[in-house]
Amino acid sequence: MMVKTLPVRSIIDAVAGAAAAWSDARFEPRRRALDAVGARTGYSPPVVEFAFDRLFRPMTGDAIAAVIAGELGSLDVLDAFVHRSARGATRALPIGRVCVISSRTTIGVGIVPAIFALCAKCEVLVKDREDHFVSAFFATLTEMRAELGDAVAARPWRGESDAVNLDAFDAIVSFGNDRTLAAISSSLEFPTRLIAYPSKVSAGYLTLQSLATQGSADAAAHGAARDMLLYDGEGCLSLRVLFIERGAEVSPARFCESLRDAIEGAARDFPAVASAESSARRATARDMASLRSDRDQQIFTDARSSYLVVLDPPRDQAPLLLSRALSVYSVADPREAVAYLERHGIPLEALAVAESNADLRNVAAGLGASRMTLFGSLQDPPLGELHGGRPRIAEFVRWISDET
Repeated sequence: MMVKTLPVRSIIDAVAGAAAAWSDARFEPRRRALDAVGARTGYSPPVVEFAFDRLFRPMTGDAIAAVIAGELGSLDVLDAFVHRSARGATRALPIGRVCVISSRTTIGVGIVPAIFALCAKCEVLVKDREDHFVSAFFATLTEMRAELGDAVAARPWRGESDAVNLDAFDAIVSFGNDRTLAAISSSLEFPTRLIAYPSKVSAGYLTLQSLATQGSADAAAHGAARDMLLYDGEGCLSLRVLFIERGAEVSPARFCESLRDAIEGAARDFPAVASAESSARRATARDMASLRSDRDQQIFTDARSSYLVVLDPPRDQAPLLLSRALSVYSVADPREAVAYLERHGIPLEALAVAESNADLRNVAAGLGASRMTLFGSLQDPPLGELHGGRPRIAEFVRWISDET
């Protein structure tokens, strides 16, 4: 296979070149994919444009090289034996054939593990969607470096008749819910490796210091609205739960008013495609919340139920987890947030904050989050982000050492 003989820097250059082409809004394959992805997902054009920019603009040659060097110690270990420690000379070899099964909602989620598996010099097959987005990107990639044509492929799977033999691969990368991942895991035979990314939820936490002024509260609300609305709140990096400390200059109720205004502003930049089913679910949740007159809660929405924010719903119930909906809880300290999430078994992917401190870092780590970031950045992770707490390239290599 030609990819094994290519210098890793040439693979990186090809990936970066293809990403640069796809970062241009005028690039014709991107323009075609914009319509196809929008038709498949139902997301509005501004949302799909944002997703393309967020996916491709960080894929520069320097950024890819930095991620690889950070995880493996250097780029050169992918090409030759390198003396790095008392262990002697070591080299990172490809794990073999890799299959990436991408999720339905997150646009291009399979491309990131695919490019790092390719940089590890693995053969890569991606389960593409009906929009053929991954296939279109791979076509640009092979135009940059023809030798990669035998190493990458993307194929839509429409059912069992299209499914591939997963045991033919050395590693399976899969995004999905627990049931899907369990089914895939049970079908694999040793030693095929499953690199699983289960469904998770992202939350936010606002401290007293974050709400010391109306200006700081408005800034956090603006970021939270963006995190909540992008991709209609369907991804694991979507803001679904928010905790606000009581006793600040800006109260939880006043913050939710600012959040309501920010949501209505953000909706103009990232509009939702009208969905009668989603609106009906939010309206039902709104009506159910309204019936609980004995509860000290407040509801923030509009006439069309295009979004829903509920402040202080019952703690004995799980968060809403609906599209474009947010459950907000006023708390005394982070321990209340931890108790609530643990009580309902909410797996945390990321925690959004307005400012970091040791307590919040411990909360994020203790709840299994792989990332803590600022409000407004949940949906814009860096290329080297340890999604699901897993490395980007290290799982696609095996090591050999020369101790002579």
